[in-house]
Amino acid sequence: MPDAIDCSSYSVTDPYFGPPYVDRDGWRVEPYPHRSVHGGFADCDTRFTVCLPAAEEWGGRLVMPLEGAHAGHEDFFGGALGAAMGGLELTVRLGGYMVETNMGHIGDDVDPRAGEDPTLYGWRAAAECARFSKHVAEQVYGIAPHHAYVWGGSGGGRRSPLVLENAPDVFDGALPFMGGGDVAPFPATEPVQGAQVMSFACMFNVQRLLRDVMGPLVDATAPGGSGDPFAGLTTHQREELASLYRQGFPRGDEFMIGAPMGQIWLWTSIAERLVEADPDYFEHFWTRPGYVGHDHPEVVAGDVLDAVVRVRRVVTVGELLTDPAFAGPEYTLMRATAGIMAGSGARDLPYAVELADLPDGYRLGAGMRVLGGEAAGRRLYCSGTAGGLMVGDGQGEANALRFAGLRAGDEVQVDNRDFLAFCYFHRHHVMTDAQFDSLRSAGSPVYPQHPVPRMSPLMGVSYTGHLQGKLLWIHHTHDSSLWPGQGLVYRGAVLADQGAEGAAERFRLQWTENAEHIPPTYLPGAPGRASSTWLVDYFPVVEQGLADLMRWVEEGVPPAATTFSVADGQIRLPAAAAERGGVQPVVSVSAAGHPRAEVPVGRPVELEVRAEVPPGGGTIVSVEWDLDGSGTFPVRHDVDGRDSAVSLATNHTYDRPGTYFVTARVCAHREGDTAARFRRIPNLASARVVVIEGTTGEA
Repeated sequence: MPDAIDCSSYSVTDPYFGPPYVDRDGWRVEPYPHRSVHGGFADCDTRFTVCLPAAEEWGGRLVMPLEGAHAGHEDFFGGALGAAMGGLELTVRLGGYMVETNMGHIGDDVDPRAGEDPTLYGWRAAAECARFSKHVAEQVYGIAPHHAYVWGGSGGGRRSPLVLENAPDVFDGALPFMGGGDVAPFPATEPVQGAQVMSFACMFNVQRLLRDVMGPLVDATAPGGSGDPFAGLTTHQREELASLYRQGFPRGDEFMIGAPMGQIWLWTSIAERLVEADPDYFEHFWTRPGYVGHDHPEVVAGDVLDAVVRVRRVVTVGELLTDPAFAGPEYTLMRATAGIMAGSGARDLPYAVELADLPDGYRLGAGMRVLGGEAAGRRLYCSGTAGGLMVGDGQGEANALRFAGLRAGDEVQVDNRDFLAFCYFHRHHVMTDAQFDSLRSAGSPVYPQHPVPRMSPLMGVSYTGHLQGKLLWIHHTHDSSLWPGQGLVYRGAVLADQGAEGAAERFRLQWTENAEHIPPTYLPGAPGRASSTWLVDYFPVVEQGLADLMRWVEEGVPPAATTFSVADGQIRLPAAAAERGGVQPVVSVSAAGHPRAEVPVGRPVELEVRAEVPPGGGTIVSVEWDLDGSGTFPVRHDVDGRDSAVSLATNHTYDRPGTYFVTARVCAHREGDTAARFRRIPNLASARVVVIEGTTGEA
């Protein structure tokens, strides 16, 4: 290993940062053999980790992944969850060394010196850490990287365009996936206004109003369903569901309305900020005409919860995952979220509380203020609930400590009136985005308005579209956290700032069909149907995108864009691969020639899959079937990787009545390598088979 890193010869570009320092430097074997250089900058909270593979494995690039959510950690991609996203091993495959940063703050707290300066957390910390990493790489490898790239999803997708816009001296290309935000003139300095604040409010309201009829709703929009999600709903339920769709919630992903995961985090992380910034709204909702809480209290009254109760038990992440008391299906969603946290090393975090004698009311989103004991004064918000168990999260210290310090017998006040008011937030905080057109008439908002809130400064500043270099934006058609419409925001920003010619030179948009905000491995399944039978793992698409971005920057070959249209808030993709473009195969499935087939027990049903790869997308390297919703895909066709289009059939006989979603999953590979482990680009499709006793024909 080379000598210690010389920090003294580095001069910071951004005067906010003090001199760099290195406090850990050594060779590590996990998660991939590399030299790990950890440190930070004096007089601030900015930290970094530079991961440098052996010289013979380095291809001359800097690759910087940005953490999601609010960030705050400089070792995320070296951990289990970050490694699942590719982490260092992906970086090495792409010829890079990896640099991470905590984006200028530790955990969910702002830097005390910088305060609420969103430019630091949005891009400046990343830029200075990347600059210093080049200084480190030159000492280790004898030469600085020839190109540099930044990428990230969700919060990382929110910030990676900011880094490219504002630090063109550092980066040549960016790949955000699932980003979102608003647009302002360059240079942007104010915290972002995020449409997802209002979007999530509407989604939470639909979840609250429809929680007892989510099963029929999901069934109606599943393959072979009725196609009518409004059947049997009340007028108010119909209004809110229609509003949700018009604002852009993706049809076909309704199961996630009833299974909120990352979305509820947004509420818990900014609830106090929203109430402090707009106290009038949270009062007017209950007291003024024009607001549901005042005009139609009957639609919220039965859900109001306001009580002082005692803690029965504090439950850690590890206990939630291992205690048989929490093994029931009602805990599935909570356990899925806990599993993600355990993968980040938080097994001992006091994660949830059991509360004694909690009265009826709507618990999700409710505030929980600790009244006594060591944690007195701490305020958390319920991010998950089952039985008497409530998971809690909050802002700053509450996020870091959760229920630490609580003891059995401590008193907690549980109050959900702010959350119930938040459920109608979208009506009264209408942005200028087209997403909110349905809440306007003749250009004016229908409901009384309040100032649109700004998000946490940890999310950075607004987009400007004022980029140099190249940017490939990847967005998902079934993302219930950053809805598909958010994938159009940056495209509009680039067109406005640089015109069609500049956008064609520097920007591409690809859609990943049937992808959610997180891969199906981390999502709960629906009854009788694993999440992997309607959603795909998008990480192979991201890795291929990074490789294509590098080719664009270094060789001038642009990535394939996806053709699409927008109607009633929904993204529409062409049915033909040649017209659609992008990188995914286009897949369709039929049962007995139809989207839905009805067959008797013991009679075989013919299942057919058709798949085609778009031009330049390679060939099909695997076709596999899941026949019973288990997610195991045991039936595989023999394909040799030579064909860009296939039409294949199989027969299956069911020996028990029931409803089965048969799913074909197809993977394409750019080089047609059937043995390839990486960059296998997936897509899938399903049909419904209803198996009954007796004799019948096809439906």
